[in-house]
Amino acid sequence: MTTTTDATGLGAIERGGARVSVDDKAMINCRADVNQLLPLKYHWAWEKYLAGCSNHWMPTEVSMQADIALWRSPNGLTDDERLMIKRNLGFFATSESLVANNIVLAVYRHLTNPECRQYLLRQAFEEAVHTHTFQYVCESLGLDEGELFNMYREVPSITDKAAWALDYTQHLENPEFSTGTPERDQAFLRDLVAFYVIFEGMWFYTGFAQILSLGRQNKMVGIAEQYQYILRDESIHLNFGIDTINQIKIENPHLWSAEFQAEVRTMLKDACDLEVAYGRNTMPRGILGINAELCEQYMHFITNRRCAQLGLEPVFGPAENPFPWMSEAMDLKKEKNFFETRVIEYQTGGSLEWD
Repeated sequence: MTTTTDATGLGAIERGGARVSVDDKAMINCRADVNQLLPLKYHWAWEKYLAGCSNHWMPTEVSMQADIALWRSPNGLTDDERLMIKRNLGFFATSESLVANNIVLAVYRHLTNPECRQYLLRQAFEEAVHTHTFQYVCESLGLDEGELFNMYREVPSITDKAAWALDYTQHLENPEFSTGTPERDQAFLRDLVAFYVIFEGMWFYTGFAQILSLGRQNKMVGIAEQYQYILRDESIHLNFGIDTINQIKIENPHLWSAEFQAEVRTMLKDACDLEVAYGRNTMPRGILGINAELCEQYMHFITNRRCAQLGLEPVFGPAENPFPWMSEAMDLKKEKNFFETRVIEYQTGGSLEWD
């Protein structure tokens, strides 16, 4: 295997060094030159990079006029709907930044494959677009900036989720941390599970269902359209994370021990409980078409789905999806989006399955 001084790609150039072959490449702990993209080994990572590029959008392309009028109307929304919207936005406003920080400060450093890093660069940009989205919504509706962006410190059900996830990344961002032992490699896998499978693959889904449910009632359609695009981005993020974890498992089967599998299942169960509490906090009485009980059922369905994608036994008994209409928002084929505000062309992403 080609050797370099480190896996950052910023080490001294080895003059006359051997060319990288496909067999030299690996997901973690690889000494092959990470600056040499070709030849590709993990074509699935490159395809997700292309899919992300094909799905490009910006929040300012979406009109907020109808949302502004409805939000300002004294009878436009119920108090329960307003509470749900504000706490929903409050969770997402800083969560996208937390995910981006994890990508840049932890994941990118320890994935030693250039095509995976290429996708991570695209994902990091998309997280910036998502954070921009909540700035745009906040400004458009005239919301209290401090309240919205500091809600992850002030609302316990939101704080609990952020604090739980950050526990899995804090030591990985330490410059002294490196993979290379089973214990540290498993720490990296925990981080991938926490942020890809749980944060993006579970904790965003109650919020998506809430806002898209309003959109189906022709309420807050601008925000709903933006959430549809975020959801489509997150579908690729999730699938990349699942593929990354499973590829690391293939190359390092000793890491995926029975004990570690049991630990991951416990992580998923605990995360589901935190999300159920968040659902109750955002919808204490429920609104038309959606309530905390349905969201709990939905999270049981989603949690079991994530277990299956990781090759784990389900955490809960059989659970049906109470929101089958969510699949419409995940369809990335060329279509007129289901709020019928403009025509969007999704190219490579058309092959993705709903998750």
